[in-house]
Amino acid sequence: MSELKGKTIAILGCGAMGSALGRGLVQAKAAEPQSIVFSDPHSAHLYALKQQLGVRSEETNHEAVRNADVIVVAVKPFNVRAVLDEIHDYVSVDQLVISIAAGIRISDMESALRQGVPVVRAMPNSAAQVNEGACALSPGTHATPEHLNAATTIFASVGMAVQVPEHLLDAVTALSGSGPAYVYLMIEALVDGGVKVGLPRDIAHQLAVQTVLGSARMVFETGKHPAQLKDMVATPGGTTITALAALEQAGVRAALIDAVEKACNRAKELGKS
Repeated sequence: MSELKGKTIAILGCGAMGSALGRGLVQAKAAEPQSIVFSDPHSAHLYALKQQLGVRSEETNHEAVRNADVIVVAVKPFNVRAVLDEIHDYVSVDQLVISIAAGIRISDMESALRQGVPVVRAMPNSAAQVNEGACALSPGTHATPEHLNAATTIFASVGMAVQVPEHLLDAVTALSGSGPAYVYLMIEALVDGGVKVGLPRDIAHQLAVQTVLGSARMVFETGKHPAQLKDMVATPGGTTITALAALEQAGVRAALIDAVEKACNRAKELGKS
């Protein structure tokens, strides 16, 4: 965690993702609470974070970034330009700016800031709120390996973080950015399936959630290919292989692949708008 030692981190926006990053940094001891400063137009949100985490706050974005080493722009994409305009005169080449806004290109960020300001673009997902996030990061023109490592440390505090070239971030958005929604849909369908065959809904819900959680952990901890683990469950002539055949006939695998591809194409369209 040495990448953030002694650094002040300004988080502009304390919505779901900004708050999650603050909590993650404190809980992982990646940064001291007093080295994290939030700004947000909602004073109640700021007060709650200060009480919960011991972080600092400022009333305006430019006050928050004035003495910060790292600035995380954690606002909705349509608010990014206004925030960058507000902080433009207060950000120098000695600071690092990180954006989590989907569709906002590095070139857009760099052109909105002073020449030479280092920028890193990040694509986290909503599971960061429970410290199980998946994030991909891309460095801008002026970002050094040290800048990228500092950004990686921030997002690793709420899950895992990988580094990719920017042209792959639309694919990341389609897979892990939108991915939680695909999994929620599958969980909902599994619960309904359980109810259809007679299980009480609350029991079906518990079983489905734990099954998905446990299966993901099996893939993660064993390092085995999902196909290997699938084959371990599917005994000849049994219930699982019968169910898998039904899923193949319904085109579930192809539908998921198509969903990621369509989401990627949409992310590219939004990035051009």
